[in-house]
Formats: sequence, structure tokens, C-alpha cells
Amino acid sequence: MTSLAIGPNCQVTMHFALKLADGAVVDSTFDKQPATFVVGDGNLPENFEQTIFGLQAGDHKELVLTPEYAFGMTNPNNIQQIARKSFDPGLELSPGLVVSFADANKAELPGVVKSFDDEIVEIDFNHPLAGQTLNFEVKVLAVEPADEVSQVTEKEGR
Repeated sequence: MTSLAIGPNCQVTMHFALKLADGAVVDSTFDKQPATFVVGDGNLPENFEQTIFGLQAGDHKELVLTPEYAFGMTNPNNIQQIARKSFDPGLELSPGLVVSFADANKAELPGVVKSFDDEIVEIDFNHPLAGQTLNFEVKVLAVEPADEVSQVTEKEGR
């Protein structure tokens, strides 16, 4: 029997590490439980999934993701100036502080304080890794058809 390659309708179990260009680790499962996801379920950004298509159990790769294939380029339109009086007066602002906002659908939208004065707070709503080239290391442990996995799970009552 041949090994199944990662592609649509697959459940994948793997270790991964996401590193900045300077080698700093942003996230990693190599020192804990591996990640398991179904391709297309939203756990991995689509561009990340596409970079591992074709890999099989046992493969260990390090991939370089440019910003357009990772978290996108920094969008200047995502940097907003908000009146200081819109914030809780007791909130101690500092550059780099992550502040939670609600979008039009009441979903949480984090923003990072870039700068502020007595009148205006500049908030960056870009993803913190936008504009960065990332190293994506993956070690594939298992690849299974997602429909077979869900049938087993249903039979076992999970």
C-alpha cells in the first residue's frame, strides 16, 4: 500500500515550528503534542496548507514562506488613528500593547498600539507577522483520508 500524500480531504498529524528569519521561534509543537487537523478546516492558513501538499508520513521539511504566502504584506490601511478619549481612562497605554476591539459582527479584533499622545492612539490591525518571511518546519507523522477518520470517530461515539 502506498502512503497517502497530503492534499484535500486528508487528516494530518504533524509537528511544526514557525520561525522568524533570524531563527526566533514563534510557535512549535516539537516539544509537546503534535498538531492534528483536516486540510481545509481553517486550523492552518490555506497558503501554509498548500506548501505541504504532496508530503507524506515520515517527511521532514523546512520551507521558506515569503510574506505573500504567510500572513500577507503590511497594509497601511490597517493602521488606524483612534481618539484617546475612546479608551478607558484607566488603561495604561504603551507601544506594543495588544488591545481587543469588536468588529462590525461583534467578533474580537486585536490591535497593537503603535504610538499615542493625549489626543490620538495609533493602532495597527495588521497580523503581527504580516510582512515577515517565515521558516515553516514540518515533520509529518500521519496522513489519513478525512472521511475514514470521521466514520471511525462516529462509530466510537466521539
